[in-house]
Amino acid sequence: MGSRASSLLREEDIEEIKKETGFSHSQITRLYSRFHSLDKGENGALSREDFQRIPELAINPLGDRIINAFFPEGEDQANFRGFMRTLAHFRPVEDNEKNKDLTSGEPLNSRTNKLLFAFRLYDLDRDDKISRDELLQVLRMMVGVNISDEQLGSIADRTIQEADTNGDMCISFSEFIKVLEKVDVEQKMSIRFLH
Repeated sequence: MGSRASSLLREEDIEEIKKETGFSHSQITRLYSRFHSLDKGENGALSREDFQRIPELAINPLGDRIINAFFPEGEDQANFRGFMRTLAHFRPVEDNEKNKDLTSGEPLNSRTNKLLFAFRLYDLDRDDKISRDELLQVLRMMVGVNISDEQLGSIADRTIQEADTNGDMCISFSEFIKVLEKVDVEQKMSIRFLH
């Protein structure tokens, strides 16, 4: 099955995806095979329903937010290249990449891009800031009914109070970065992909 899937992926596509995402040839062909096994419509693209069949996403309280990250605004299908670009945010940063020449732009798995990915999970209306209501919605997704609305409101207020440095009662991306400066994002937002 893996060889059939990899035969549908052209060598030049693999090389472009390698450059863009940092994945190895074998990782790309393995993920291409997984992509095809998820593609129940057999149309070369994944729908939201295809992603919802992944058990780990189905049980994740932020599963819908993560699934949304695979779809460009206004799109309802994710092609393989987009799938790979999103997964690349979770690729661990290897030691030999930390001091890499970044003239071609930051890699998708850089600290900044990982933080931007996480920020967008909270920024529900995509206005480049996290409001109290957005923070409350995400907190509610994460804890369900285990905490009262009053307690959640208190957590949201305290979080915004600590993060908001310009007084607009929202969290901007730069404020988000500042709050997480001591967090090992590279490790916490990494998935070990088989080689």
